[in-house]
Amino acid sequence: MSILDRFKLDGEVAVVTGAGKGIGRAIAIGLAEAGANIALAARTADDLDDVAKTIEALGRKAIAVPTDVTSMDALEYLAEQTTENLGKLSIWVSNAGGLPDGTPRYLTRTPEENWDAQIELNLKAVWMGAVVAAKHMPEDGGNIISISSRASYGGQIKNGPYGASKAAVNSLTATLSLELAPKIRVNAVAPGPIPTENFEDSMGIDSEEKRAALLKQIGIPLQRYGTEEDIAAAVVYMASPASSWVTGQCLFVTGGR
Repeated sequence: MSILDRFKLDGEVAVVTGAGKGIGRAIAIGLAEAGANIALAARTADDLDDVAKTIEALGRKAIAVPTDVTSMDALEYLAEQTTENLGKLSIWVSNAGGLPDGTPRYLTRTPEENWDAQIELNLKAVWMGAVVAAKHMPEDGGNIISISSRASYGGQIKNGPYGASKAAVNSLTATLSLELAPKIRVNAVAPGPIPTENFEDSMGIDSEEKRAALLKQIGIPLQRYGTEEDIAAAVVYMASPASSWVTGQCLFVTGGR
């Protein structure tokens, strides 16, 4: 097997949550370009249908399964639909997450209901996804990949609940990698600032000037924002045989920040 062959995912079956737009969309398309068939999950069916058409144009299979990732029953249904329509499940990417109401907060100024919503979306949903994925993956193994964040590292003034939830995802990843080894590898990818629609809305960016000013303020050594494809490439690596001796890790894709 050549080194490039180790990045191929021919015949694999992947679930990607939050796949309707942004980073999740890029991950789903990237996995399909590497050879996988994809089960697409998100709340909005129209977004999923558009991504499914893009994947099918690549010659891969895709199914769209509208899913509330905070429901164990919904995640079980997603896994069942995946195996029924695409075959044995081998890759599960928990990408769905973010700020439930789009508002960064100080920890000490966060209402309890907002804290609970943040933990449910960014941590509980990832845990439930891993439980369901492990249950449905075959004896010859699989890969669980969670999307963490640069905010999981160090203190995050003005964005504490989000940072805490993503730091917990890193801990969850490390523990699951021990519990599920050697059958299943468990890793995470932590993006730095990616100017998706959700990111720009939460940061109040509505112009090129504000986008450039924030980039300067952040101080990224590589002096650019990341792209959705930067994260998709990291996920393809983590899902492929190229990373077959990697588990329990969080790969920071942050431009050096």
